[in-house]
Amino acid sequence: MNKFFFYTLLTISVFLSPEYSAQYQPKNINKQELEKARQWVDKTYNSLSQDEKLGQLFITALYTNKDQNHINFVRQLVNKEKIGGIILMQDNAAQEIDLVNEFQESSRVPLLIGMDAEWGLYQRIAAAHKFPWAITLGAIQDDKLVYEMASKIASDAKRMGVNWDFAPVVDVNTNPSNPIIGNRSFGSDVQNVIRKGLAYSNGLQDNGVLAAIKHFPGHGDTDKDSHLDLPVVKHNIDRLNNTELAPFKALMDKNVGGVMVAHLYVPALESKSGVPASVSYSIITDLLKKKFGYKGLIITDALNMGAVASRYKAGELDKKAFAAGNDIMLFSQGVSDGKKLIQQAIDNGEIPQSRIEESVKKILLTKYYLGLPNFKKISTNNINSDLNNESHAQLSEKLYANALTLLKNDQKLLPLQKNETVYYVPLEEAPYKTFASELGNNINLIVKKANEISSIPSGAKVIVGFHKDNSTAYKPYKISAASKAVLSKLSGNTKVILDVFGSPYALMDVDIQNIPAVLVSYENNEYSQKAAAKAYTGQTKINGRLPVLINNQLKYGDGQDL
Repeated sequence: MNKFFFYTLLTISVFLSPEYSAQYQPKNINKQELEKARQWVDKTYNSLSQDEKLGQLFITALYTNKDQNHINFVRQLVNKEKIGGIILMQDNAAQEIDLVNEFQESSRVPLLIGMDAEWGLYQRIAAAHKFPWAITLGAIQDDKLVYEMASKIASDAKRMGVNWDFAPVVDVNTNPSNPIIGNRSFGSDVQNVIRKGLAYSNGLQDNGVLAAIKHFPGHGDTDKDSHLDLPVVKHNIDRLNNTELAPFKALMDKNVGGVMVAHLYVPALESKSGVPASVSYSIITDLLKKKFGYKGLIITDALNMGAVASRYKAGELDKKAFAAGNDIMLFSQGVSDGKKLIQQAIDNGEIPQSRIEESVKKILLTKYYLGLPNFKKISTNNINSDLNNESHAQLSEKLYANALTLLKNDQKLLPLQKNETVYYVPLEEAPYKTFASELGNNINLIVKKANEISSIPSGAKVIVGFHKDNSTAYKPYKISAASKAVLSKLSGNTKVILDVFGSPYALMDVDIQNIPAVLVSYENNEYSQKAAAKAYTGQTKINGRLPVLINNQLKYGDGQDL
């Protein structure tokens, strides 16, 4: 065989069998196991029909709190359309486990089971434990604690049969008015977002659950909710490289297995007007895959979101997303039509068959690395207590304690001394009694309502608590005019300690010039309140730092140790 003929055959072979890999690999995997993985992938891929290969590209939503018709519809997608995975939405854990067991046992190829669990499975399972939002984690100085939280989430996820957590968010939140990221971001500083994003991703993946950094190419400076409409990110390429894209570029070669692409229009990256990133060949293939060299799973954000669902028909949207370079279409609203249209595009030469091989083998390899071929039936016994017990509570309190940020302590009002008399005025709309009860165990705490502040003696120490609604990550953070008026009146003749049990952005339009002590506790729940109460009396240290730029007076990194 002459050299020319040999190299021609080699070139043809490479073209017909595109090289596949997965960005994620289990740590310390040896060559023998790598070869076994390749053999399983090749054998499985070659055994699939074209229709079954197309099915691997889709993940659909399962709401077990909906009626039986919905569950039967998902069952049909698993059994007939041979979809590649499920994303678990709202309901109780036991019912979801029963269906995961059923679908895994009936599926010829094991399913990716995903969940949005940024702050734990509580995001979808009401009985599970809620961990801190990312903005709270952004204040913590020890990134090992973020790793510890993500490891616990991974343990809970595996207990449910979930093998892919669509987290962490690595958007740099530079817009305080962002309606959809906000509390879900580690903050406004690029390097802090990178450190926290890596710790979170490693915590998941070191414990056998895939991570997905999101929302590429960066959702942090938007003023629209992409669930409703298409946001536009208008920055030039230099700004995008330095801020929005920077965390993705830094984390892509760190073994992170997935990238989720946002429904955003970014004119500097996409020349065609109004084309969302999630269906942009320029952004996904040219930038993410070719320029950045990312080899992990690329998945769309949910395709039922208004930013794209209002612009394209369901099956057409799936085809466009795949043609742009995505491996997986998440929350597909038209699996059957999407498969047909993708196949038509292959038949007419619009999409090469090699794209199917590339994506499906990448999906299969990731499934193998996650151990899915060895799926074992999951028990529902004690599931609620397994997902929410004392170990969760202790970790949460530790996280909130380490996030607590002291911005001012001008008159050394803190720490409080045992048995000293302090007044407490809770404001805003949410519960506060855990804080009052915990703190009242160590000092003489006198609770006063807003309409009772005239009875507080001049010169007294007064804690003012802004207790914001903690029920979702999307609640408004602004402080009411009435609460600001109470704060202003108290600051005139008492020694005020202001504590924000909510987003630090709440301080944007609060005048703290005459407030001698200011803290941010970030969230309003029993664990943040317990953590704050202990820190007030010196039982735990305060060493958090502000994770966001608020205004000219309150900047990223501000904070004092106590």
